[in-house]
Amino acid sequence: MVTVQAGTVERVVVYPVKSLAGSSRPAAELGPDGLAGDRAWVPVDAASGAALQARDVPGLHDLAPSGDPDRDAAALSGLAGAPVRLEARTGPAGAAVHLVSRRALDRAAAGEVPEGCAAEDPRANLVLALGAGGDERAWVGRRLRVGGALLEVSRLPKHCLGVYAEVLRPGTVAVGDPVVVDPVVDPAVEDDGV
Repeated sequence: MVTVQAGTVERVVVYPVKSLAGSSRPAAELGPDGLAGDRAWVPVDAASGAALQARDVPGLHDLAPSGDPDRDAAALSGLAGAPVRLEARTGPAGAAVHLVSRRALDRAAAGEVPEGCAAEDPRANLVLALGAGGDERAWVGRRLRVGGALLEVSRLPKHCLGVYAEVLRPGTVAVGDPVVVDPVVDPAVEDDGV
């Protein structure tokens, strides 16, 4: 069975507070729920208890978290014009990790997106530099080895940029790590023991 190095990790990004700006890291631990510290806090409207999202509060994506939940809640309250609190996330954040290629980001920035897709920042955890002809969207259902982690690409996001993957084996992921795509195995072809 031949594996293929599809590219390398160009950027590792952790988003400590859901919907706020991310923080680039040289490396991060990737566990069953995603990158360590990713989306650990959720901004919530203090009156209604509803989670705030960027579509509700313009400028949310541009606000960089300070690392102090009380200070971040105060900054969010000022931005939202109403009291906001941060709550610790409970349970998984959905798909464990979001991967997108530099090529897809560049095409989206130039306005080249398929019909029905969005060109906004997809807020990916791993930005990948892929080789010629590489397209992460073709990886759905396949396994990837990235750094010390093993992932299975599970689906395309609604906004169409990149892919979501689940963590099969935790490990450290760092800038410069190879991204290796396991080959497609045709279940119709039987192993004849040769």
